[in-house]
Amino acid sequence: MNSMTSNAFSVAAILAYVGACALIFRSMRQDYSALGGSDQGRLITLALGWVAAVLHSLAAARDLSAGGPLNLGFLNALSLVTLLIVLILLMASLAKPVDKLGIVVFPLAAAVLVLQLSFPEEGPPPKDYAWPMRIHIVVSIFAYSFLNIAAIQAILLSLQDWGLRRRHLSRLHRSLPPLQTMEAMLFQLIGAGLLLLTLSLLSGFLYLDDLFAQHLAHKTVLSIAAWIVFAILMWGRLIHGWRGRTAIRWTLGGFASLMLGYFGSKMVLELILHRV
Repeated sequence: MNSMTSNAFSVAAILAYVGACALIFRSMRQDYSALGGSDQGRLITLALGWVAAVLHSLAAARDLSAGGPLNLGFLNALSLVTLLIVLILLMASLAKPVDKLGIVVFPLAAAVLVLQLSFPEEGPPPKDYAWPMRIHIVVSIFAYSFLNIAAIQAILLSLQDWGLRRRHLSRLHRSLPPLQTMEAMLFQLIGAGLLLLTLSLLSGFLYLDDLFAQHLAHKTVLSIAAWIVFAILMWGRLIHGWRGRTAIRWTLGGFASLMLGYFGSKMVLELILHRV
């Protein structure tokens, strides 16, 4: 696949993401009535989301050098994470009413693709990782993706709670599932993300020579801090029934630590210090 073809897939994916987001926004005003009803409109929106995800996957295949050495530069890694977030959302939407999260996730994925088209990456050079390291990378990215969706869910839950407390329900509030359903889905996402983050940390300790080396120490410390925050949150949920604003604050705090640990450090090392 040449660069022009990859760019064409990226542009088509951006348009599909924007289209899917526009349909979700429209549904908040008309409940999919303009698309033939709630069920049919939702299916059309999700189908467009799947088209965008497939196109995004085809564009990412070249950028990541699928089948060869992995090029996990800052924007490439960010694109892969947003793609996984989209796929997790779309698969979850098959069983749960979480498609409205696409109003945040789809524009995020489109924005990352726009950045990739605007600022093509030249480095760092691709690395031919051994299979244990590949497993560690994949598990880490999946953990980040699940907890990213949990953070988005927490933000929407916060908006929903704010509207209910002030008895001011916007179209967004009315289009979301009930508060109890949103909260249950939040803890399901956190549980899955915490399990994957645990596996990521364990595989890092097993497969990396020095997890606290100079270029990894900050990432390791912040990832462990995020694990502790999410573990305490799940403990508080099980033992003390934590929910609402307490759960939201802990979720966003844990995700902030995780985001700084991976993308914050990666951005500083690659884009500012120009180090791999």
